[in-house]
Amino acid sequence: MDELRRKGLEKMNEVYGWEMPDMPGDYFALTADHLFGTIWSRPGLSMREKRMMTLTCVTALGISDLAEIQVNAALRNGELTEQELKEMAIFLTHYLGFPLGSKLDGVVTKVAAKRKEEADRGQGEDKLANVNAALNMHSGSKLDDE
Repeated sequence: MDELRRKGLEKMNEVYGWEMPDMPGDYFALTADHLFGTIWSRPGLSMREKRMMTLTCVTALGISDLAEIQVNAALRNGELTEQELKEMAIFLTHYLGFPLGSKLDGVVTKVAAKRKEEADRGQGEDKLANVNAALNMHSGSKLDDE
């Protein structure tokens, strides 16, 4: 594994709290090497600021499944609180319109409820399920349970 791929995987795992393995293919290489190894690793903006920008973009595009991954990661990494995420939804509603802003609000509510339910049951987060959700969203593939 070259240095850029290692750096990209480390940043991807930091951003999402996953344990993403190296994967074959040009799409994964572009994601791991460029997006995470270069773009997310650049100085100048905090992880919180990058997360807020990413959530704004995916909300504007109406991509609820990616917003769910981002909200979960923001809560897990302590970058944003549930209340701050709800405020983002209210703010963005006035720039993007009610349908898109309400999607983000619904995602925040769903993720927060799921995290609370898992915590109440004493369960940890299923990192493999998170990885599989992301892989399935982009390529239709998933990792096998080990």
